Amino acid sequence: MPDLRIRFEHDDQHETVSTPVDDDAALTILRVAEITATKLVPWGSNYTFAVGLGTEDDVECLGIYKPRAGERPLWDFPNGSLYLREYASYLLSDWLGWNLVPPTVIRDGPHGVGSLQLYVEPKDDEIDEATFWGRQILPIEQMVMFDHIANNADRKIGHCLVDAQDRIWGIDHGLTFNVDFKLRTVLWQYSGQAISPEVTSDIERLLCGTPDIVVLLEEVLSPFEVAALLRRTRTLVESGRYPPLDPHYNVPYGWW
Repeated sequence: MPDLRIRFEHDDQHETVSTPVDDDAALTILRVAEITATKLVPWGSNYTFAVGLGTEDDVECLGIYKPRAGERPLWDFPNGSLYLREYASYLLSDWLGWNLVPPTVIRDGPHGVGSLQLYVEPKDDEIDEATFWGRQILPIEQMVMFDHIANNADRKIGHCLVDAQDRIWGIDHGLTFNVDFKLRTVLWQYSGQAISPEVTSDIERLLCGTPDIVVLLEEVLSPFEVAALLRRTRTLVESGRYPPLDPHYNVPYGWW
């Protein structure tokens, strides 16, 4: 598994680390902060950059910048759309109140328009990944449900993070919201099981009239992709259970 900890060292021996900020403050920083440094992240199939962000108030944060120009063409996703799916994933997670996806915006950067996401520093403690992520607790169930309704084709174990405050995060959501069934995940503990009342109540709100999240998503996804999201949600609410998964199909390419 790659080392997901990122640092920038300056000539004056000053080190840029991610300053803890709340989500609202993070969004403001992501939108307006100056990008002070860039560093190519050596993993992933698309060009991804760690960037230093600085404000006039001397607040420093790290972000993950994924420019549209650095996306590798895929046969099953529209060209130049992965950064929009990163942003759409944040919008959906935030609207549901699950806060699983780090604050994310769309903005111009050194390589053109792309997504810019707050960098989450993984917890220093070594954890048993299989045991930790194999638990049945509400935040992990929320992540499982998020992947089902967002149709996440790339939930590797390396895309699941826990920070120093034991908060659970999911990252790398470029392969989401396809109209065709694409779910690939390492989180199998809910396969075929009943959906909890708490999670059901949350996703039912997507089906009540035309919630504002639908309007927001239609600005970055196609109408067909938004309609498919609502169909998946309705199917899950009506069945009351997570679908059984197929080990020959529903496993991501590369576990990490």
